[in-house]
Amino acid sequence: MRFAAYQHQQQHRVAVVDDDGTLYPVPGARSLTDLIASGDGIQALLDAGSASLDVPPGPHVSQVRLLPPLRPASVRDFVTFEEHVEGVRRSVDGTAGVPEQWYAAPTFYFTNPHAVFGPHDDIPVPPGSAVLDFELEVGAVIGREGRDLTPEQARDHIIGYTVFNDWSARDLQSAEMKVGLGPCKGKDTATTLGPYLVTADELEPYRDSEGFLRLALTAQVNGETVGTDLLSNMSWTFEEMVAYASRGTRVVPGDLLGSGTCGNGGCLAELWGRRGERTPPPLKPGDTVTLTVEGIGTVSNTVVPGPAPVPLPAGRRRTRERP
Repeated sequence: MRFAAYQHQQQHRVAVVDDDGTLYPVPGARSLTDLIASGDGIQALLDAGSASLDVPPGPHVSQVRLLPPLRPASVRDFVTFEEHVEGVRRSVDGTAGVPEQWYAAPTFYFTNPHAVFGPHDDIPVPPGSAVLDFELEVGAVIGREGRDLTPEQARDHIIGYTVFNDWSARDLQSAEMKVGLGPCKGKDTATTLGPYLVTADELEPYRDSEGFLRLALTAQVNGETVGTDLLSNMSWTFEEMVAYASRGTRVVPGDLLGSGTCGNGGCLAELWGRRGERTPPPLKPGDTVTLTVEGIGTVSNTVVPGPAPVPLPAGRRRTRERP
């Protein structure tokens, strides 16, 4: 089942989307985030969706503004594709290969859940950036609370999937990573989600013998294909990622876990690393990025100018006096 959040005639609604794009509003649902939180896993969501099919249909998706399918409680963005790590390391400092420590566990960072954009929204250039990039990912959504889960248990905690574009200001990211902490403003301005939340049962036919979802991924810039990959090239399954995320803490309904950027052109920085030059060039206002994930759908966003950065002073160099 596919769920959408949308705006139509000044109203925000949640609906099931049928095969021809007709929307069936879910009775009493204020948001998909609330709907997920009010139930206990995928069956509760499927039951609510089935109830909506008994009421008169709403508009077609072409007649509405699609919103992000949910407002995540938190966003953990992983890095699970070797090919992406190899290419980006070359683009940053010319280093070859993948660090051995990367294979020890599925690394992630927390990104901004308050900067989520819909599947066709314009994306502003982050203040102060001149090297904007996209990142083609898939996001898994948590539907049940859990702690210290095994991968086998984690499967029942994933309620669905959505396309995930982790917009990245590479110049800001490169500068701030020298501090040795993690990305902040380089990843803080925009994340695209959509077009729908596709429930986990819909994607079971794509699951391979190792537990990976064999979905075709395609990235285009201004109509030209720049990247293709398979989601099954991940080095960890989503269940293994959820298990690791829950280690020593909780995952809760509405949490989003990004797969990390796919390889073979899943972002421009990887291509820059492999080619030794910035080809294609960084994104600029007017460029349109279109990302497609088999079985889930397509998001397409156009870059627009962003605000100038608000000036701040440099850090003070202190004399380190003591009382």
